[in-house]
Amino acid sequence: MILAIKVISMEKYIDLHTHSLMSDGSMTPAEVVREAKKAGLAAIALSDHDTIDGIREAMAEGERIGVEVVPAIEFSVQSETETHILGYYIDIDSPILKKALESVVELRRFRNRETCRKLNELGFDVTLEEANAIAPNGFIGRAHFAKLLADKGYTKSVKEGFALYLENGKYAYCGKQSLTDEEAVRLIKECGGVACVAHLHLSKKSDAELRDFLIRLKKCGLDGIEGYYTEYTPEMQEKYQALAQELGLIISGGTDFHAKMKPHIAIGTGLGNLKIPYSILETIKLHKSK
Repeated sequence: MILAIKVISMEKYIDLHTHSLMSDGSMTPAEVVREAKKAGLAAIALSDHDTIDGIREAMAEGERIGVEVVPAIEFSVQSETETHILGYYIDIDSPILKKALESVVELRRFRNRETCRKLNELGFDVTLEEANAIAPNGFIGRAHFAKLLADKGYTKSVKEGFALYLENGKYAYCGKQSLTDEEAVRLIKECGGVACVAHLHLSKKSDAELRDFLIRLKKCGLDGIEGYYTEYTPEMQEKYQALAQELGLIISGGTDFHAKMKPHIAIGTGLGNLKIPYSILETIKLHKSK
């Protein structure tokens, strides 16, 4: 008689790229942490765009319910395409960071005015006031305009709004940023953090250009790249992880969770099949401690 033995996996999973309503997500920082708990995640990074305002709340909730929360941030930087730099384990009390964020936030306000103006030129009846009304923290991003377009019936979804009008290369996209890529990396390092380039495919660089780009940033202190991401194909994931190994960079990974602002992306699993092992976070911690 053959006995069937059920093997229970003890693997723990994480999500190191999430957003709350402190930037362009729809959940409070505490709600993001509770969503992670419900999804069975062991750890998350709250990586709101250009702000650290939700980190204390998220960390407190994580401690309360047993989810490890990494203090993080996602900087948008100057680029001909779209380049974001993630900073993990940053010192949220750093005066250097707080001063830098003042200019970053001011430029974001300019981008929002430009985005609204361009959408109006395209014939869409949207206003900054309407965008602000669905941004409880007063932080407006492209996702809020995309949601307005969907809510008013101009597009079928938030995702379509990005694809048609708001992503890099589309008419309503405004790419003006405060920090250069090198400045963002150095800022993260000065704040005690670990710097990783996010969603490499959005940079739209050729393989050779991407390699040179990462080599340049590594000289400034870049630690790693996002080796797992919602929109990566299996081939892209394999290629990027191999590139990281070649260049001596660590990898991070996340879904870019925004809750209702990007409802097609689930925390922890992205489009449904993403699994980021806890060992990725262990490597980041080990790297930081060196």
